[in-house]
Amino acid sequence: MSRAGRRVSVAMNATPRADYLPPDVRHRAAEDAPFPIGHGATNSQPSTVAAMLQLLDPRPGDSVLDVGAGSGWTTAILARLVGSGGSVLGLEIVPDLAEVAAERMSRHDLTWATVEVPAAGVLGDPDRAPFDRILVSAMAQELPEALVAQLRVGGRLVAPVQGRMLVVDRTPSGVRTSQAPGYYRFVPLR
Repeated sequence: MSRAGRRVSVAMNATPRADYLPPDVRHRAAEDAPFPIGHGATNSQPSTVAAMLQLLDPRPGDSVLDVGAGSGWTTAILARLVGSGGSVLGLEIVPDLAEVAAERMSRHDLTWATVEVPAAGVLGDPDRAPFDRILVSAMAQELPEALVAQLRVGGRLVAPVQGRMLVVDRTPSGVRTSQAPGYYRFVPLR
């Protein structure tokens, strides 16, 4: 297992998925399957979350944007990966989900992470950009350039686009995009 894989595994083990699922599916938290969390949103399957986080490779002290925070589970895992010297901003367009996820962050004492509702009609949070890492947990039809613009030089974005997982690195000379193996399904990016 790679260094990034080990770090992700430790962070996921320290963040019980059951704490981020609705009561009716908590008993199934160990299954490698997505579960509905209401409002048409899902809590992604653990293998997908692990793969995305390994690709993202967040480091201690990083500033991370988590687009499509849903239940807050991935936001909490990211908070453990960046540590208290970093920051994680989870964005969730469904106010009810954002409120519950934000409460979970405070209950788990992850004060450097929060979940908020984004500004209407705005993808990401350009006012707080640039970010070191951006994770998108919703399917885009094309690479979300508005989010790429919010990456700092040396930063990385991971997003599912038309079923494929794209990795976008911003370098001093521009943007480099690669595609990870496999196919993925997510709720649509809105």
